[in-house]
Amino acid sequence: MAHLALYTFGVLKAPLTDPAPLVRAFHATGADVYPQIARHPGYLAHAKPTDPGRAGTTLFDLDWGAWGEFVVPAWYDRGRTPQTAALAATLSLWTDLRSAVDGVYTGHHRAALARRHDWFERAGHPTHVCWWVTDGTVPTWEDGVRRLEYLHTHGTAPHAFTLQRAVTPEGAPSSAATWETGACRSRRPSVEPG
Repeated sequence: MAHLALYTFGVLKAPLTDPAPLVRAFHATGADVYPQIARHPGYLAHAKPTDPGRAGTTLFDLDWGAWGEFVVPAWYDRGRTPQTAALAATLSLWTDLRSAVDGVYTGHHRAALARRHDWFERAGHPTHVCWWVTDGTVPTWEDGVRRLEYLHTHGTAPHAFTLQRAVTPEGAPSSAATWETGACRSRRPSVEPG
């Protein structure tokens, strides 16, 4: 059975440690989003460091276990120290496409998406990529980065696609996330993932 891997990446307008109210609001929103997503039907797991409490470290310095070494797309040109890192990235695993679409476009995450331009730089790069993995496979940060870079350079393919232009595990176009069909019609998102 195939599961859906979802990688997101965005460059923040300010470093994660910036004490500005906007950055504090971003962190507070994340504190609401992650627990709700983790309870969503179809959610399986997301990358978490094995020791998240290590002070004075960045995402680059943490041990991510089976999710692999933390890496970023080649276009990320901001800092990598605790004082300069200005990025947000997620890597998650879902039972299927419809569950991921519903998880992304409902609840606290949908509200966060509405504010994404407050926190993230507008870029000419995709902000998320999906791909199918076999049951029992843990996607890695490197997998996500490679596929996001592929999507940016070559566009949608069976091994690198978006929620809006999804494909089935067999590589055929999927109607499960087509906004004009089926159940998604009633909850068409006003924003794209970010």
